[in-house]
Amino acid sequence: MRVHGAHLLVPTPPTPRRHVVLRFAVSAAAASANVTPADATRKQAVIVGGGLAGLAAATHLASLSVPFTLLEASDRLGGRVATDEVDGYLLDRGFQIFLTAYPECQRLLDYPALRLRPFFPGALVYLGGGDGGGPAFHMLADPFRFPIRSLSSVFSPVGSLPDKLLVGLTRLRAAATPDDAILSSPETTTATHLEKLGFSPSIVERFLRPFLAGIFFDPALDTSSRLFELVFKRLALGDNALPDAGIGAIAAQLADRLPAGSVRLNARAAAVDPSSGVTLDTGETVPGELGVIVAVEQPEAEKLLPQLPTRPKKAGAAERSTVCIYFSADRAAVQDPVLLLNGSGKGIVNNMFFATNVAPSYAPAGKVLVSVSLVGSFVGREDAELAGEVVRELGGWFGPEEVASWAHLRTYRIGFAQPDQTPPTMPAGRDPRVGDGVYVCGDHWCSATFDGAMVSGRRAAEALAQDKILSGA
Repeated sequence: MRVHGAHLLVPTPPTPRRHVVLRFAVSAAAASANVTPADATRKQAVIVGGGLAGLAAATHLASLSVPFTLLEASDRLGGRVATDEVDGYLLDRGFQIFLTAYPECQRLLDYPALRLRPFFPGALVYLGGGDGGGPAFHMLADPFRFPIRSLSSVFSPVGSLPDKLLVGLTRLRAAATPDDAILSSPETTTATHLEKLGFSPSIVERFLRPFLAGIFFDPALDTSSRLFELVFKRLALGDNALPDAGIGAIAAQLADRLPAGSVRLNARAAAVDPSSGVTLDTGETVPGELGVIVAVEQPEAEKLLPQLPTRPKKAGAAERSTVCIYFSADRAAVQDPVLLLNGSGKGIVNNMFFATNVAPSYAPAGKVLVSVSLVGSFVGREDAELAGEVVRELGGWFGPEEVASWAHLRTYRIGFAQPDQTPPTMPAGRDPRVGDGVYVCGDHWCSATFDGAMVSGRRAAEALAQDKILSGA
């Protein structure tokens, strides 16, 4: 099956594959080995956590000439933004797409160096059996980027004609609305917001629900309407893309800028005390005379900082969890760089795509990488069982003979894929100061996006530096 129009996306030559995770471990370990006795006596800040927020905080502290040590509990940097290499395939840890219109990312990252590969601006929606019993796919294309191509979707069963016009109007409105207005607008759930905007149940169930569930890991669409509008704006203003070396290249780029000796891996924080610093699970204390920035995931942050306000769990609310399953194949059933959504309302697959159609570097030459995403944790289901069910289900999409040769590569279970973003929220971000000399950052302290994590990291670093200047430290 071919989706025409992808030839309009001009690919750039592939670059040699980079061993993202291995390089993290080697470079950071080597850096930590360079610590001298003089370094041990200097006044410094401590950053707990080496995900995007911690890396952004570290980048800004370095630019402000504030000495620091970054403590990472695992053997690599990047947090949830990571890529593994398995038998020549690049496997992102969970379904992740980079939105190029993120303003903080534009300021902090070197886009050309990431060699971003764009998706087709639209989606291919599977609705189940068509006439004659065969599978039916319908394309929804961005009418502002591919106006001719989008005409073919006008009469598709994925929503009504007014729905499709409303998508275009919503896109225009979001693109023209300032961020401040979005972040201060009246807040409700995304489901209620879509209903108020006038979308029919048809387009919500067949397109918007699976599409947004792939972004927010929230099929109930309880996510804040503010976050929906913010993300919809980014989708309207930029591309969806993957770095040539995998999503982990984003974190790798930030990590490469850190000063030598500033990172310690396999250093798990057990307690934070602004008067003494950070105590590791080994009993060692890392002094943080200039302050401590806690940049870990929300559950861990709440353990380290009992003073953090916690939100009562909504009755029946599900964790923002996902399962991502990778397969190798000899060919792609769809030949173009497009996201496929399950709009049938049946099965366990939410969305999938052929990663090598977007970035050929994701697989060895002549091979195809298939990425399939489920929403939820699927506790009690074995990896092999889930992989088998996915293959059978997608056999109904493409034909059993098409998927018969797919080989299961790896399954990733992301138990905490995103923090709770149900109203009320503060996607504009909160004051990073949570105590004397203690600061918090992360996507739970701002919007649950790449950009939100980086914004919160910058704000924490700036607050720490400002406080130390005012105090004369």
